[in-house]
Amino acid sequence: MFRNYLKIALRNLLRNKGFSITNILGLTIGCASTLFILLWVHDELTFNKFHQNYENIYQVMANRNYNEEIFTDQNMVLPLANAIQSELPEVEQAVTATFSESHILGNGETKARKIGITASDNFFKVLSWEFLEGNEATALPDASSIVLTESTAKSLFGTEDPMHKTVKLDNATELTVTGILKDIPSNSTFQFDYIHAFNYSDEGLLRSLTNWTNSSWNVFLKVPPGTDEKELSEKITALKIRNSPNDKGISEYFAFPMSKWRLYAEFKEGVNTGGMIQYVKMFSIIAVIMLLVACVNFMNLSTARSERRAKEVGIRKTLGSDKKQLMLQFFFESMLLTLSAFFLSLLVVLLLMPYFNELVVKKLTLDLSSPIFWIISGVIVVFTGMVAGSYPALYLSSFSPVKVLKGTFLAGEKAVLPRNILVVGQFVASILLISGTLIVYQQIQYIKNRDMGYNPNNLVMVSSSDDIQKNFSVIKDELLKSGKIQGVTRTFSPITSVWWRSPAPSWEGKPTDMNLLMAGLYTDVGFSETMGVKMIQGNDFTGMPSDSTSLILNRAAVEAMGLKEPVGTQMRYNGETYNVIGVTENVVMDSPFKPVEPMMIFFSPEITYSISVRFKDGIPVQDGLLAMEEVFKTYNPSVPFEYQFVDQEFGRKFVSEELVSKLTNIFAALTIFVCCIGLAGLASYTIEKRFREIGIRKVLGASVPQVLLLISSDFLKLVLIAFCIAAPLAYWKMGEWLETYTYHVTMNFWLFIGVGGLVLFLALAVVTANTMKAALANPVKSLKSE
Repeated sequence: MFRNYLKIALRNLLRNKGFSITNILGLTIGCASTLFILLWVHDELTFNKFHQNYENIYQVMANRNYNEEIFTDQNMVLPLANAIQSELPEVEQAVTATFSESHILGNGETKARKIGITASDNFFKVLSWEFLEGNEATALPDASSIVLTESTAKSLFGTEDPMHKTVKLDNATELTVTGILKDIPSNSTFQFDYIHAFNYSDEGLLRSLTNWTNSSWNVFLKVPPGTDEKELSEKITALKIRNSPNDKGISEYFAFPMSKWRLYAEFKEGVNTGGMIQYVKMFSIIAVIMLLVACVNFMNLSTARSERRAKEVGIRKTLGSDKKQLMLQFFFESMLLTLSAFFLSLLVVLLLMPYFNELVVKKLTLDLSSPIFWIISGVIVVFTGMVAGSYPALYLSSFSPVKVLKGTFLAGEKAVLPRNILVVGQFVASILLISGTLIVYQQIQYIKNRDMGYNPNNLVMVSSSDDIQKNFSVIKDELLKSGKIQGVTRTFSPITSVWWRSPAPSWEGKPTDMNLLMAGLYTDVGFSETMGVKMIQGNDFTGMPSDSTSLILNRAAVEAMGLKEPVGTQMRYNGETYNVIGVTENVVMDSPFKPVEPMMIFFSPEITYSISVRFKDGIPVQDGLLAMEEVFKTYNPSVPFEYQFVDQEFGRKFVSEELVSKLTNIFAALTIFVCCIGLAGLASYTIEKRFREIGIRKVLGASVPQVLLLISSDFLKLVLIAFCIAAPLAYWKMGEWLETYTYHVTMNFWLFIGVGGLVLFLALAVVTANTMKAALANPVKSLKSE
């Protein structure tokens, strides 16, 4: 029986090559797209799961309330982890770590800038990576130790064994290699090249260990299974307020589980609103839609060509075949097509994987040796084959042999309504995807065009070093003398990041119930000129001794404080008195999707880590970089000259949104393509069936445009119905997505009209291309046998 099914299926598929190729092409695109999406979804769902204590790891975070606006923050005070460790017995380990920082690692003459984390004791007992050499117990014994990743060790030591060798950090601090980690997986929240221990002999760090105000560190916890998150969060909040009473009513602390770090990382007004999970769900739905669109093609083309199979069904029923056997035959043909398409899709995925990885910035692989992969693949093939073959099998096997053999059976009539519904469903999916793609693109452009409060063009950043700090005045003078540089300044953090936040200073008239948390920045002279920041009131720092007691606020701070005449106002901060000398326009340093935070700017050139250089207008970028390289190599010879363009660094804030935009672009285009090839096949069969009718109409005087309108009108009606369903649905769902952003574009219904017009045009073009041959054919050919 199996052999017979296979033989008949192969004969039918080979005899109808156009039908087979059309369906295999559609199913191949559907299966390949599904595999790509599933690989990406799997990577997202397994983020951080390689950590041994994945289910029991938490990060301490806080909802900060100021002026009735709540934002969620992961910056913690340095002594918090030690206090949690000693005072909360339900916490097994509490560790502290810095955010990722860029530093120079050197081994003799070999030097490279790498990204690293500074961590406290027992860090590897909470967060675990695979050690190639060393182990978690001895990895960070003291401040002189450092753990390297495998690729970092190779770049510094080549084929040498790096264990117990010495590397220099920023050409100053000697550190001993105490462990080698396997390179960090791409689906890890932490991305670094090395980890080294805190130096508790450092005076600044010692002061921070008793400072319960300034928040600049990450705190991570390991707790026993079954720990009550809510109770733990309440205890952490109480502990913090005991040590920092001023925090009462401002901050509410909570333990945020590792299982949510990636997929549920977004908060709005203190409420967890989701994150990447919405994109995981969206692309999972897109994968199913693309498979279904390809399946619909198979259903439609199978039922459209039912007239060719009607006599076959009638004869086979007459010879004793029952409905079950016929259904199995049609399902077998569907499964054979699906299986062929699946193996073709595997080839497509393997060939395009490097390009897809580059697109999504991941290191995805297709593990053909994994039993799980083949189980999932089997499910995809069976699902696709059964769905694609279900309606044709039920429909074709139901033909009456008497009517078929008498010639009174009109094949295809009963299939028209279901077929039309399926076509409408295809175009609904296409319109939804295209509309979503355009709105995502509009939202990204809307935010990119937002006034950033500074000019990111022709602005370059260089990480500071001891030599740069020591020679900064000379470096600045040499750069300005080159004639290619307009301004040079230095800041604590890059203009694209906020590195610390602190409670607002006090001033006369400050409301007693005001809870205000502010971003902070240290800078040097030339801040506003170099960055292109507009001074609304007052002046920038001038380098005079009085600047050490001067303070600049941004517009958001002035508004939040309710200051009518900010310039000249005296403020108390950390026991010192400052005089407000100026107000800047709001500068977007953090997320461009959120309001600008109130900010205070201090003059403190000795606490700066980022050098910013602005090229003169009209100077070629390469000339400016050559001038910079010459000066920095002269006065900072021990560090390789490396730089970042501010506009490019700012562009990285749109990674998630631009990834979604690119992927939806691709899958929307593929969906509409699959719809069009299905429509082309359907139109071809419709024209074949009505070939004589077209000939008669032409003999009776019908023109070519009239014939085209006759054939295309039925299909265009289906597209219009699809538009009426898809447009309101897209408006509703994309409106929900836009509401997750504080700043978002306003949807224009003309966009949906444009998308509907585009899909209508494509459908018309496909149908017209298939109809022209019949419309232009000599009617004698179609009527000579009559």
